Amino acid sequence: MLDNAQIKNADELEFAVFCIENIAKRLGKNAEDVYRLLTEKSDILNSYIIPEYEMLHTQSKEYIIDDIISLIEERGIQL
Repeated sequence: MLDNAQIKNADELEFAVFCIENIAKRLGKNAEDVYRLLTEKSDILNSYIIPEYEMLHTQSKEYIIDDIISLIEERGIQL
């Protein structure tokens, strides 16, 4: 498991918001619910999205969203 990471700069913050908004759009949920899912119901934001920012942000939007949704499903977290 990756170490928890805190958002260190505006690029990481913008990427986190991008991920949350696009996952919400794909799932037909509101962004607040997706934020809770990635922080309270799981630790995916700080244990995966932020630590893997350097790799993830170079991928396509579809790849990023599919990857994170797959991780949510693998962990058995209710969408």
